[in-house]
Order: sequence, then structure tokens, then C-alpha cells
Amino acid sequence: MANRGKYVVIVEKARGNYSAYSPDIPGCVTTGATVEETIENMKEAIEFHFEGLEEPIPDAHETAVAVVLVDAPHIQGRQLR
Repeated sequence: MANRGKYVVIVEKARGNYSAYSPDIPGCVTTGATVEETIENMKEAIEFHFEGLEEPIPDAHETAVAVVLVDAPHIQGRQLR
């Protein structure tokens, strides 16, 4: 079995779809119609990216991910996207 690593993947809403990238893997990006599709596409993109590397596969950094909710009075009344 191949070595496995856990990589942080950022999924962002774009115009009409979603896009994703990993801070640990520069240049590896993808898109999808839904969040779930984008995550699956990113998994495939990372595997494909690693297959083509001539240099060592980058280490998966132990990164903590958190969603933080804050009060932002300057944006009250505006719809967040």
C-alpha cells in the first residue's frame, strides 16, 4: 500500500461552482459543481500531481483547521457570500 498523508484542502465558492487548493501542494488546484464533487476532484488531482513529481512528495504538515465565527458590525445588513 502507498504511503498516505493528510493534506489540508481549502474549498471556496466561486461564480457558479467551487474551487479547491492545498497550501502544502503549490499548483495543484481543481473545481467542481458541488463541495463534495470538488473534494473528490481534489483527491484525484493530488494523486495525479504526486504521480508526476520528479522531486520528493511534500510532507503533509500537521495543520489545525478551524472555522471561527466573529461579530463584524461593519458588515451587518450585508449578505455574506
